[in-house]
Amino acid sequence: MQFIKVKIENTIATITLDNDRQRNAFDANVLSELCAAFDTISSSDDIRVVVIRNNPESSVWCAGSNIHALPNSGKDPLPYNNPLEKLMRKIEEFPQPVIAMLDGSVWGGGCDLAFSCDLLVGTSKTSFAITTAKMGVPYNATGILNFLNRVPINIAKEMFYTAQPISAEKALQLGILNHLIHKHEIEEFTYRLSNQIAENSPLSIAVTKQQLNLLSKSRPIESGTFEKINQLRHIAYTSEDMEEGKQAFLQKRKPKFKGK
Repeated sequence: MQFIKVKIENTIATITLDNDRQRNAFDANVLSELCAAFDTISSSDDIRVVVIRNNPESSVWCAGSNIHALPNSGKDPLPYNNPLEKLMRKIEEFPQPVIAMLDGSVWGGGCDLAFSCDLLVGTSKTSFAITTAKMGVPYNATGILNFLNRVPINIAKEMFYTAQPISAEKALQLGILNHLIHKHEIEEFTYRLSNQIAENSPLSIAVTKQQLNLLSKSRPIESGTFEKINQLRHIAYTSEDMEEGKQAFLQKRKPKFKGK
C-alpha cells in the first residue's frame, strides 16, 4: 500500500490515511487501496471493528477528491461505479462497525467517507465542509441522502449553499459527531470504544447494523423523482460553471460563475 496503512491487532483493524503531502485527497489509486483494504479485512471472521484515521501529525483527515481526478464538464463526476461510491458501499455492507477517528478537517468527498462510517469521533481540530458549490459540481442522490441521515435539511442546505466549514462543537451539537475528545486523548478513547464494541455479540451487531441502514433509507421515493434528480445533476455537470470552477481552483483564483 502506497497511500494507506493497514494494521490488525486482535479483533480491531486500523486503516490509516497516509498521504499527508496531498492532504489525503482521493484519486483512483487511493480509493483502490481503500477498497482493497476492506476486501482483505472482510475476508477475516475475527475482525469486530474497523477504525479509519489520519496520521497524528496531519491537520487534515481528508481533503476530498483530488481536483485532477474530476472529469471535464459533460461527464458525471459521481456515477454509480465511481470508486468513492464503491468504497461507501463497502463500508455500509461491512458487517461490523466502522469508526471514523477524525483528528483534522474533513472536506468534500471526505465527508461522504466519514458519513458512511457508523460512529464519528473528533477533536477540536475537526471540521466539516462541502465545497461543491465553489466548483460548480453537483452532488448525487446517495451523497445527499447520507447528509440527510446525519443532519437536518436546513443544516444540509447551509453547508451545500455556503461551502463553509462547521466546527467540531457545532458538529457535536448537531449529532454528526458521537464524541468530541481532546486531541491527546482521542486515540485512547477510540480504541477503548472499539474494545467495548468488540466484546459484544458480532452477530447481533451485524444484524442491527444492516437493519439500521435499511431503515434509514426507507423513505419512499417515486421513480419520477430519481429521474428529475438525474436531470438536474446533468444540467450542472455539463455546465460552464463546472469547468470554470475546476480551472479557477487549478489557477488559484476566485471563480467567475455565470450560472450557465
